[in-house]
Amino acid sequence: MPAPRCENGRAMAKETGKKLVAQNKKARHEYTILDTYECGMVLTGTEVKSLREGRANLVDGYAYIQGGEAWIDNVFIPEYAQGTWTNHSARRKRKLLLHKMEIRKIESKAKETGHTLVPLSLYFKDGRAKLELALAVGKKLYDKRQTLRERQDRLESARAVAAARRRQG
Repeated sequence: MPAPRCENGRAMAKETGKKLVAQNKKARHEYTILDTYECGMVLTGTEVKSLREGRANLVDGYAYIQGGEAWIDNVFIPEYAQGTWTNHSARRKRKLLLHKMEIRKIESKAKETGHTLVPLSLYFKDGRAKLELALAVGKKLYDKRQTLRERQDRLESARAVAAARRRQG
């Protein structure tokens, strides 16, 4: 099959780089991230078109391993506006694409008490939809407070250093 062409007859450039579609900022606040994995997703055509418009929500999503396969559930990808009767359901469960060894490794770690799989971000990499999946442990309230305190301390020290540099120069 010949390469797609532009109006002037030249071959079109392939899409390269990373285009962020959605990010789960709440997950980084609610969980301590132990390990991250990049995986592909099995999507329908209307889901891809909806994602290319930058429409998705990962906040309520979670992943699990079942029957030697990785699945993600409750990720909201809204219906494509120009879709017809072939449109997808917005919160359907979707299969994740990982190597068997990765799935086994994730499954053994996720079985430990308190461990869960949460989606961190959804993006396009070289034209393909990818999901950043994290193995995480839920934070207690005092852990969240401590994280906020540490972030505040780092900000204050950075401001103090910047102010000292301004006074010198």
